[in-house]
Amino acid sequence: MNFKRIFPAVVSLSLALLMSQAVQARELKALGISMGSLGNPYFVTLADGATAQAKAFNPAVKVTSVSADYDLSKQFSQIDNFISSKVDLILLNAVDPSAMASAIKKARDAGIVVVAVDVDAKGVNATVQTDNVEAGKLACQFIVDKLAGKGNVIIQNGPQVTAVTDRVKGCKAALAGAPDIRVLSDDQDGKGSREGGLNVMQGYLTRFPKIDGLFAINDPQAIGSDLAARQLKRSGIVITSVDGAPDIENALKTESSIQASASQDPWAMAQTAVKIGNDLINDKAPSEAVTLLAPKLITRDNVAGYSGWSSKR
Repeated sequence: MNFKRIFPAVVSLSLALLMSQAVQARELKALGISMGSLGNPYFVTLADGATAQAKAFNPAVKVTSVSADYDLSKQFSQIDNFISSKVDLILLNAVDPSAMASAIKKARDAGIVVVAVDVDAKGVNATVQTDNVEAGKLACQFIVDKLAGKGNVIIQNGPQVTAVTDRVKGCKAALAGAPDIRVLSDDQDGKGSREGGLNVMQGYLTRFPKIDGLFAINDPQAIGSDLAARQLKRSGIVITSVDGAPDIENALKTESSIQASASQDPWAMAQTAVKIGNDLINDKAPSEAVTLLAPKLITRDNVAGYSGWSSKR
């Protein structure tokens, strides 16, 4: 047997197989995006960032972006539609992190990669979100510092998704370090919206004669809370939140009660999620099941240097 002839042939065949496998890498052809509410500019930016990254992978990719409007049955139907249209990847901002498990399993059984964004969800391939515990800590430590560790504070809660519960957890950890801070309320749901924040804050202001600080779980609720305080002519309340939205940038440059927001980066979050999803489509798992992005506290002192959500990276 002539091994000199066989060996080059084997090497050539191996190289050909490797090249063939590389050529056969799966292309991202269809992306489905289901957001909690596209009435919130945060989720619009998430969808836009995901679309931009998907088109960077494949200019011809089909992107379908829909709003669940915090309606569980609506989001179930959206996942079913994604499965029927045979998308390759679903980016999911789960309305309920546990209740969506059966829909997620159905999608994965159909061979679709599911990546959770902003909030975790049971059964997904991977999750990309802000370090929401840290965001809550930053925002509430600001209140503690502004009040010199003493006063009446409210935690204005929201929809019970992991992003919100983690922010509240971080806030409570910061407030726990100031024993002279009294938490007046921590269980009212501002619905994640400006209107919800307005309504809940009106109730607080009627119920409590002295409020020194308020942590709202997101910027829309903070904007609504500030409006309620203005309407009822209540001043001297330090309001903080999480998101770093364009409206908050404007508020921090005025004489509103809003003084800080722990910023998220929805554009980077979405792009990271699509990159991880594309890797998973091609059998490359991320090093960690949950990828956390660090928040940054935006205040009146540093807002001028804040690039904001509109900065494309």
